[in-house]
Amino acid sequence: MPKISEFFGILILMYYNDHAPPHFHAQYAEYEALIRISPLGLLQGELPPRAFSLVMEWAQIHQDQLMEDWNYAANNKKLHKIPPLE
Repeated sequence: MPKISEFFGILILMYYNDHAPPHFHAQYAEYEALIRISPLGLLQGELPPRAFSLVMEWAQIHQDQLMEDWNYAANNKKLHKIPPLE
């Protein structure tokens, strides 16, 4: 699963040919969550509140790029890295 971003110990990953709806995976320590891209929201799993807040802030900033990577993944094209939250 390609890593598309990393910040504050949080990994952002996206699978090729993953199931709908468009989403990405966020991992932090032993936690993992699936985050829907549009509209932004938690699909499954959990993250600590602070990590979840950071992921949602980052995703809101990069929502268009996330959707673009989702479309690349659906077509087995190389995913682009997305800048981390600073």
